[in-house]
Amino acid sequence: MRPDVALRLALAGNRTDTARVVLTALSAALASLAGLAALTVLAIPTPPGGRGGNNSEQYTNALLREPGLRGGTAVALLLLAVPVLALAGQCVRLGAPARDRRLAAFRLAGATPGQVTGLVAVEAGLASLLGTLVGLVAYLVGRVLLHRPDARGLLPLPTDVLPSPLAIGAVVLGLPVLAGLVGVVLLRRVTATPFGVVRRMRRERAPGSWAGLLILAGLAAYSLLVPIGQWYADRGQHPPALLRPALTLGGGLAALVGVVAGTGWLSYMAGRLLHRHGRGPAALLASRRLTADPWAGSRTLAALLAAVIVGAGAAEVRSSMTADMAANRAGGQSFAADDDFYLNTMDLVDRAVYLAIALAAGGLIVALVEGIVARRRTYAALVASGVPRGVIGRSVAWQALAPAVPAIALALAAGLLLTWGVAGRQRTYEGHSLQVCTGDRVRCADPAALRTVWVPETVVTPELPWAQLAWVGAGALAAVLVTVGVGLLFLRMSTAVEELRAG
Repeated sequence: MRPDVALRLALAGNRTDTARVVLTALSAALASLAGLAALTVLAIPTPPGGRGGNNSEQYTNALLREPGLRGGTAVALLLLAVPVLALAGQCVRLGAPARDRRLAAFRLAGATPGQVTGLVAVEAGLASLLGTLVGLVAYLVGRVLLHRPDARGLLPLPTDVLPSPLAIGAVVLGLPVLAGLVGVVLLRRVTATPFGVVRRMRRERAPGSWAGLLILAGLAAYSLLVPIGQWYADRGQHPPALLRPALTLGGGLAALVGVVAGTGWLSYMAGRLLHRHGRGPAALLASRRLTADPWAGSRTLAALLAAVIVGAGAAEVRSSMTADMAANRAGGQSFAADDDFYLNTMDLVDRAVYLAIALAAGGLIVALVEGIVARRRTYAALVASGVPRGVIGRSVAWQALAPAVPAIALALAAGLLLTWGVAGRQRTYEGHSLQVCTGDRVRCADPAALRTVWVPETVVTPELPWAQLAWVGAGALAAVLVTVGVGLLFLRMSTAVEELRAG
């Protein structure tokens, strides 16, 4: 198939296909902005030394000045791309039934299965390339507009540096390639034939114990961070450079995959419980959908659960920092500016978490609307046979909330326990002597004005951050409720009797 033919066929379609291309491009633009922002932070040069040490003193924000904090800032920016990429994955699935019929028509015209799969990859790749180019233009324009030095010549953002052309090209071209591969993976269970679309039988059984084992493995990896560091410190050695990052990244990914896969088990069990104890047709309809496809919750809630895990972990880190600051103030070793800096840093993390929850809600809306539109003929048939729309609406709400509520609780527990093994443990500050002075700076310059006080041993036990955990959980649940509300609006349009004649 010639490239021009493949391009023309990939761009063909109805309004749903156009909406899918637009949403995919928007997701790619947001993801490219997050990636370029992270690369810009990493591209800040570190001075060799001098009066200010190796800090980049041209910035007003300490997260940009201090080299040791830039890595964490870049990671936080990259985490924002995770729900955006999940939204892109949901957008690729938008309008799947109509697209399947279009692919079957291509097969009827003589296209091979490989050519059909290639068309889907080209469509997703082109939409993502359009989005990354828009994101690159927005990044370059924003870099000029936001370059505003203050009266001292200091910059609030790193608008004086650019990532390398190779790094920019990797983001602008790498995301479209990734989107094309995702489109191919999503079609791995679909074979378009000249007579329609044949889907391989999905596995309906919920995951077994391996989901729980992954969560335990992640918790075990984080619980080893402190003992391993202490073991090397007792011997006057440093742990291998890649050991702590490997445990941190590997443990976090294992826990995340375990929580997401465990959502399938929760969906399956929620369906069984609704079928056994539910009252009314809405609960029974929802129970059949949950048991027939327990993996739907895992697919749609993945980005939201990732944001909840990070938010719960950040809550425990904040609680630990607050406890340490209280202990330092009791010992006379605290500086208000330092306390404010670290707390403001955690405020930025919290804002990033809520932004990620909002982006994940967009992916949930796309997935729920796509499911309603895909089953509109079934819903219209139910309404035509006398089933009230309210019953169908309540069944849709059951399908969304039954797996989401326990999954959010599981994600909160996993995120809290991951960081509790590192930041939530009890620790003891040994007693020490401290020289203090109650006079002004001139008087305290005289050594005779100083007096020595003894600071007793202090035991620090961080409290569980129930309030912040409740806010993170409430934000995630609100995102699900907003998704249900938007889905019900589309449900009314998709249950018209005229939909029975839809092709």
